[in-house]
Amino acid sequence: MAEHILVLAEQLEGQLTDVTLELIGVARRLAASRGSGVDALVLGDGVSSLAATVPADRTLLMEHPALRLFNPEAAQRALEAVARETSPWLVLVPNTSLGMDVAAAVATRLGWPLVAYCQAIEERDGQLVATSQLFGGKILADCPVGTDHAVLSVLAGAFSSEAAAPEPPARIERLTPPAELDALRVRATGLERPEAADVDITRAEKIVAVGRGIESKDNLELAEELAEGLGAVVAASRPLVDAGWLPRSRQVGKSGLKVKPRLYLALGISGAPEHLEGMRDAELIIAVNKDPKAPIFDVAHYGVVADLFDVAEALQERLGG
Repeated sequence: MAEHILVLAEQLEGQLTDVTLELIGVARRLAASRGSGVDALVLGDGVSSLAATVPADRTLLMEHPALRLFNPEAAQRALEAVARETSPWLVLVPNTSLGMDVAAAVATRLGWPLVAYCQAIEERDGQLVATSQLFGGKILADCPVGTDHAVLSVLAGAFSSEAAAPEPPARIERLTPPAELDALRVRATGLERPEAADVDITRAEKIVAVGRGIESKDNLELAEELAEGLGAVVAASRPLVDAGWLPRSRQVGKSGLKVKPRLYLALGISGAPEHLEGMRDAELIIAVNKDPKAPIFDVAHYGVVADLFDVAEALQERLGG
């Protein structure tokens, strides 16, 4: 039985994404229970220095001009070739906008089962079980994983990145790119980034987040005043962004941005799974909602069942606003 685990390292412009460390962390935990190792596959062109920073037991480095920018077809061919050659027990792929273009295609070409949208992976009575999030988290499906081979597409933010060891890899092995990379049907010509947002909420230490309970766009002024008094920035759940009340750069959640502030004050946010995925790792979560059964209270460190306007005004008075 193949024992080692292969992680597809996601990188953008020479920088590892957070989800890569999260996947290496969970891979280490799973591999330790079987006395096996963790391989990380780094794809790119001119990324040797990046490979030296990946905290896997072994880093497999494949460089080719076709891999300089993310190209789904190129990444599929590269990962497939490595999986066939190394025959890992598990292949872990980030369930991101990049990884979703790779996991299903590779699993199909290999003939291996795929469990997508994984939010938990754990051993139960000697059986590995992956929990898949369906319909935006409204349904959770436990999927037993066999002992031969499988591909798991893992949600960003589902695991802590702290479990990834900080040491550099034990060794780096350069791989010969498959011949298919010289005859691709798709070619990536450039990367265009959106205009910089006015505020980067992913770097904010304090966030005041608002949801449907804010009732109207005019009431955002209250949240902005409270945020100013706290030295925080204002963010929102998806419905407010979809309504055009705040820009997409302020959206917290699976389809928005993942944040890990020291303080996350949630005003009028019920706590849909998509939103919780983006903020559950905050150091301190304080939730205010009139509904005592709101899911946000399941992750909050402190909760207030009250009208958000009353609480916000009381806070402003205490802050001297």
